[in-house]
Amino acid sequence: MKKEADAIIYLVDDDPDVRRSLQRLFKSWGLVVQTFASPEEFLAAKLADTPACLILDLKLPGMDGITLQDRLKAMGMDIPIIFITAYGTVSESVQAMKSGALEFLEKPVAETTLMEVARRALERHRRLRQEKTARQEIEQRLNNLTPRERQILGLVVKGWLNKQIAYELQIAEITVKIHRGRIMQKLQCSSLADLVLLAAKAGINPSEDSPA
Repeated sequence: MKKEADAIIYLVDDDPDVRRSLQRLFKSWGLVVQTFASPEEFLAAKLADTPACLILDLKLPGMDGITLQDRLKAMGMDIPIIFITAYGTVSESVQAMKSGALEFLEKPVAETTLMEVARRALERHRRLRQEKTARQEIEQRLNNLTPRERQILGLVVKGWLNKQIAYELQIAEITVKIHRGRIMQKLQCSSLADLVLLAAKAGINPSEDSPA
């Protein structure tokens, strides 16, 4: 089976037998896996810049799995987490899921179940990374706009006409048209629909009604 070299599974478990067993399992499915004996070891490692997921034992000496999850969240890491445990409680499961865990599985975990969840986690992280890259590209385009162009963009996506914008800003309508053309060019949009979609992705809310 072809190895998914563009993705990696991180495994944190203090049981060496579990680490070896799961490493063999994932490798047999063509997946790249890196194991760690503790959360501290994982935090100290230099992680690959690639789609990934974290399979994390809940009960660990020192820092436990929930604490590591909270630490990663505070660091802004969006890596999907799959908890595995032989001694988990309902409250711990609820806490983990509320904090964003993808799954909470009890040991022993069926191989097919773990593989399906791991592949789903990798796909989720791949999608999150793509969306983040797209947002960054949009932000870079928006940064090229002048303050006046940003102001006009906000009114355009709210459905305001050129003459309405001109009246609101006390400028000539032809000036509004020129600004709109520059906005379209800088944001690489070919239509108003493209512009509205880009603005929505950037968090520019067109909820305000157009003036009468």
